[in-house]
Amino acid sequence: MTVALIPVVNGDRLNRNISQLAEIGKLPGGGVSRVAFTAEDILARQLVQSWMIEAGMTVRIDAAGNIIGTYAGRQENVGALATGSHIDTVPIAGRFDGVLGVLAGIEIVHVLYENNIRLRHPIEVIVFTDEENSVLGCKAMAGTAVLDPECYRRNDGTSIEACLARIGGDWSQVVTAKRQPGEIAAFVELHVEQGGVLESTGNNVGVVIGIVGQYRHHVTVTGRPNHAGTTPMNMRKDALVAASQIVLAVNKLATETPGEQVATVGYFHVSPNAANIVPARVDLKIDLRDMSQTHLENMVVQLKHQLIEIAAATQTEIEMTQMLHVLPTLAAPEIQTAIAQICQQMGLSYTYLPSRAGHDAQEIGRFADMGMIFVPSRAGISHAEDEYTSPEHCTQGANVLLQTFLKLDEIY
Repeated sequence: MTVALIPVVNGDRLNRNISQLAEIGKLPGGGVSRVAFTAEDILARQLVQSWMIEAGMTVRIDAAGNIIGTYAGRQENVGALATGSHIDTVPIAGRFDGVLGVLAGIEIVHVLYENNIRLRHPIEVIVFTDEENSVLGCKAMAGTAVLDPECYRRNDGTSIEACLARIGGDWSQVVTAKRQPGEIAAFVELHVEQGGVLESTGNNVGVVIGIVGQYRHHVTVTGRPNHAGTTPMNMRKDALVAASQIVLAVNKLATETPGEQVATVGYFHVSPNAANIVPARVDLKIDLRDMSQTHLENMVVQLKHQLIEIAAATQTEIEMTQMLHVLPTLAAPEIQTAIAQICQQMGLSYTYLPSRAGHDAQEIGRFADMGMIFVPSRAGISHAEDEYTSPEHCTQGANVLLQTFLKLDEIY
């Protein structure tokens, strides 16, 4: 079939759907609370499935609870062009994170369906399960999920078996959610940037070069509690002094090492935390991120050496335990090029940039070609009630996604 027109998305419908979905779990301040597996999440999933059906898709739910809408292609036995994201949120969230990628995916299929256009490849729009907490959906699809159900128990004690049963999944069959190589030819996720680069540079679109790897470590500093008035300074084993030096060392590691790495101490707990007691123990957590796995590993080695020196200088004991290790995922060059060419054709300014936040695309990129499209976030704010991306930028991003799919249909 020859496509005789260049379809464009219905921006009014897309932005209306974003607003309508935001009514589910709406907070008094205008934000959204739709934590995975809650009643609000289930209602949102039902609404999204109804929109998929209206757009001409067949819908299924895999064992990990992922919603997969499929729009058939003209050719059999070819991998799907896939898109999507998540609709669950952090406890206090905005209305765009994840949602834009899902609803834009539905919108591009809806436009093709209305115009009786079918690509050579089938199109899949995927709503991934529990992205904001366990990332279970995309990891199950990639075959990288931990298969111990206790790792997914909710804070209120609810089991993952019960959670998945609520949404049509089945923990006992979760391994069947794994997709085989070739089932997805290419995956492109549209997402709000969640940072301020695009707004600060005045660009309409971000072409993502990859998603950074992450190391997260829990550090325990053990000193000796003592009286704050009677203990001379040279006789102290002050855990807080040592921990403070660790914070500064982490910051220096990021700012003075060549590269674009970031490093953060975002959690800090002092014990006994009293004004008149020399601190006995500090627990802190370190987050390291970079596009290069080798660079990340070198940073960890440097950090371990510095902790040894700080422990010796402060007469404390310092223990570092790895909590998280996520490998970086590079975007496929073919997809990056396609997105950039579409931006040029549409007259949209763009820049290449990494994603420093994790996304479902990171895991999907482990078994299929992956790319991401970013649109601006006002003031770089996300995971907050005042998260905002303009209707114009949402529409532009969806149109870039649509035209990228048309181009990828020729390339793959």
